[in-house]
Amino acid sequence: MVSIDTYGACVDFPIFDAKSRSMKKAFLGAAGGAIGRNDSNVVVVEALRDIDLHLRTGDRVGLVGHNGAGKSTLLRLLSGIYEPTRGSAVVRGRVAPVFDLGVGMDPEISGLENIIIRGLFLGQSRARMRAKLDDIAEFTELGDYLHMPLRTYSTGMRVRLALGVVTSIEPEILLLDEGIGAVDAAFLAKARDRLRDLVARSGILVFASHSNEFLAQLCDTALWVDHGEIRAAGAVDEIVAAYEGPEAARHVREILKEKK
Repeated sequence: MVSIDTYGACVDFPIFDAKSRSMKKAFLGAAGGAIGRNDSNVVVVEALRDIDLHLRTGDRVGLVGHNGAGKSTLLRLLSGIYEPTRGSAVVRGRVAPVFDLGVGMDPEISGLENIIIRGLFLGQSRARMRAKLDDIAEFTELGDYLHMPLRTYSTGMRVRLALGVVTSIEPEILLLDEGIGAVDAAFLAKARDRLRDLVARSGILVFASHSNEFLAQLCDTALWVDHGEIRAAGAVDEIVAAYEGPEAARHVREILKEKK
């Protein structure tokens, strides 16, 4: 069974050179987790605290919160990149972590070669990625540029290539951190269709985003992450209302009605 279970999970980052603790506290405390000391009297940033999360097949969960609230850290905990300092995290299923669209890509090799490399990074086999080359190439609309080194691409072209690969996989657990703002509006609409198809193929989705439109389109429920803790959980419109206010929630409800 595909599942995610965390029990009081915490993630701490030690700061071994903490002579100017007051400065670090003033700088980090406003955006990140709390500052404290561990049992060895080392100053730590408590990036996540007491995370209880229980997800099953079919769950589509959005993460909202300000920059530095702990959303990306939570995704990395669920992916296994970070181990809980205290508590536990048990993830069952094949995980596809999509945090940075450029990770796993080499600027010195061609776009076609990067499709294979990026696919391997996401847990796909070389044979499977070769079978998907034509479909990905058609989606990106990059034409002959696919035979050129990635360093010759604009930012928007790199995003197109990365999105083509990401949306071709079939994950059991999809951990998605939004980062697709560098493409034109027409292509973004096309990418949304591919993202919706990707989510439909996924067993579980956890999606960190600042876009209420994406959250409404892709998620059924949401978590408000604030200073490393889950401050609220519920339906997407309820959490957006709590986090951003009634006007933002009204926009989300309009999108949810269109989705039905």
